[in-house]
Amino acid sequence: MVVIVDYGVGNLYSLKSSFKAIGEEVITTGDISIIEKADKIILPGVGAFEDAAKKLFDSGLASVVIERANSKVPLLGICLGMQLLFDKSLEYGEHKGLGLISGEIRPISSVIPNDLKIPHIGWNALKLRKPKSEIFKYLNDGDCVYFVHSYYGAECEDAIIATTEYGANLTAAVQKGNVYGCQFHPEKSGSVGLSILKAFCEL
Repeated sequence: MVVIVDYGVGNLYSLKSSFKAIGEEVITTGDISIIEKADKIILPGVGAFEDAAKKLFDSGLASVVIERANSKVPLLGICLGMQLLFDKSLEYGEHKGLGLISGEIRPISSVIPNDLKIPHIGWNALKLRKPKSEIFKYLNDGDCVYFVHSYYGAECEDAIIATTEYGANLTAAVQKGNVYGCQFHPEKSGSVGLSILKAFCEL
């Protein structure tokens, strides 16, 4: 059973539609008892880190997501959901994350040239790290995915499984054991994105 965690942050319709397109049934819920039974968990998210983290922790969902991840259940964080996996974010202050990926979330403005637009929006190529992560088993180096972000994962070199170039090499995806994160949106990335979701479901 694949569960998309619904904590009031994110457009869940397109994500659910993507799983339907690959023939996978998903449940979207904020019910802790259902998430505790999940075989795989998706943590989506758009918006501000502080607000999303508060909703996760205040609802008790943070605890169950951490517990399931520590129990080796595959977990995939998408966009802000990926950022929430980190120890902390420096988005308008300093805010605690789930601590499942070592590192911190920093503004891309600190590393890219001043003439590049923020947020980084649009299609960009992935540079896959070797050995290739199992969630990228259907991908080729240089395949393009869709990004919308102003912050990126830093101090996480050991966890990086893909980068993208936008005036600097930015973290595009991370993995630590059964915990995965994509800064881009697989559900908005056409056949490439669907292949990532398919590979995740096959774990």
